[in-house]
Amino acid sequence: MKIERINDPKEKQQISHRILEALTEWFEVVESREQYIKESADRIFLAAKEEQEYVGFLCLKETGRDTVELAVMGVLKKCHRKGVGRALFEEAKKTATEAGYSFMQVKTVQMGMYEEYDITNRFYISCGFKELEVIPELWGEENPCQIYVMSLR
Repeated sequence: MKIERINDPKEKQQISHRILEALTEWFEVVESREQYIKESADRIFLAAKEEQEYVGFLCLKETGRDTVELAVMGVLKKCHRKGVGRALFEEAKKTATEAGYSFMQVKTVQMGMYEEYDITNRFYISCGFKELEVIPELWGEENPCQIYVMSLR
């Protein structure tokens, strides 16, 4: 597997579209998927490639002068638990550090709400993220937003 930084906006959108459409358990709201795909064109975009196929991607979004957000990440189910997500995250952390950011944050659904998101939460915690806060009203009562942060320094 190889992690590549993709710069072409159309290629970013093609990769994110193909992967997010295969992950509707996590990205079930069509409007949200389309927004992630659209916004990927202008973001730092890392993609995991196995042989000739992109199997995962990650986008970083600046949220402040010192902070970058892991805005969206997707890995095809056939590649879950095989190190693809970890490799994408490690490259994202390196990229963010080299760009001068001090902090990284990520938003997900609070632990205990849905099994799929509990897997996601455990992944972020295993990467070194720490709980910052839960904002129940951001995405609605049924999807309380958990914010995790980490220091890059």
